[in-house]
Amino acid sequence: MSPVSGVLAVNHPGSQKILLCGYYGEHNLGDDALLQVLLEALPAGLSLRITARDPEPVRALQPDVLIVNRRSISACLKQAYQADAVIFGGGSLLQDSTSVKSLIYYLLLIAVTRLGGGRVLLWGQGLGPLRRAISRWAVRSVLPLCASASWRDQTSYDLARRWAPAVPMCMAPDPVWQLPRRQWRGGGAIVLSWRPTPLLDDQGWCTLLSALDRLSFEVQAPVIWLAFHADQDGPLSDTLWERGLMSSRLRHCSSTQIVTSLQTVFNTVDRARLVLPMRLHALILARLGGCPMAALSYDPKVEAAAAMADVPCTQLSELPVVDELVRLWRSAVDQPADAESTERIRSRASAHGTQLMATLQQ
Repeated sequence: MSPVSGVLAVNHPGSQKILLCGYYGEHNLGDDALLQVLLEALPAGLSLRITARDPEPVRALQPDVLIVNRRSISACLKQAYQADAVIFGGGSLLQDSTSVKSLIYYLLLIAVTRLGGGRVLLWGQGLGPLRRAISRWAVRSVLPLCASASWRDQTSYDLARRWAPAVPMCMAPDPVWQLPRRQWRGGGAIVLSWRPTPLLDDQGWCTLLSALDRLSFEVQAPVIWLAFHADQDGPLSDTLWERGLMSSRLRHCSSTQIVTSLQTVFNTVDRARLVLPMRLHALILARLGGCPMAALSYDPKVEAAAAMADVPCTQLSELPVVDELVRLWRSAVDQPADAESTERIRSRASAHGTQLMATLQQ
């Protein structure tokens, strides 16, 4: 490999040393689902390294892989410098809403990969939000260093195309849509995938919880709080109860389920009478099961996915009154998704894998 040109000394993907970078092993099932899809898209025989905090969820998917502590910047930079290619696998990694430190971390990985002569591939990414001028300048400067990119939404694609017009790229639905469809069985609970968010003050939470309480009583269904992110979502129900925002009746019929695997999600949502997701990948996984659904959007990515999948969606920044929410949710109860529409989305999502393989084989 030439450290100046970045041209690989080999053209066979199976002989390449590949580093997969993402928010893996952080007890967030959505990111681990992305990793599963990415691993299935890669050819056999690669020498893989994967960044992760907790290695166990990653080893459950790839038992013999080398795990790199994603919270050790020195270890990650060393592996990036030595890699033939670094794949940024899913999510919105180039953003500063989580923290500027997170953005700097990924920008450094891109720069060091290129210094070592490796290629950078962005796979299934969202671009932004980038709230600071310095963040926008930095990403705009680094993005042209990438060998290819696939984006999961039109807004990200359009912005990336303006900033890095020479980089081969495509846009397709989130890669998790490529997981297999399942059969909705129905007849069970109302399932939530709610998360803490600054968009909801006490009044906003009271609106949601009052509507949920009424709907649960009217359809005589228990409520399962499905925690996609164990640390963030797991304590949510208890926290809202302790703040005096949840009724005793709703508290009594609620239970929290910490998600530990995709099968845990499937076993729960596939029997739901209604799924009310805030989290993007909860929406996708439930729709793949044909589940009745009404989404709540804390981020444009959720609103975009809901529109694409014909899921009614309410923006948390513009919550209607309780009566309107109850009417909307009640109309969705026991109404499964159209299987053909979901299959069309799955087919389009395969473009991420096509773009990835085309770049690896060059």
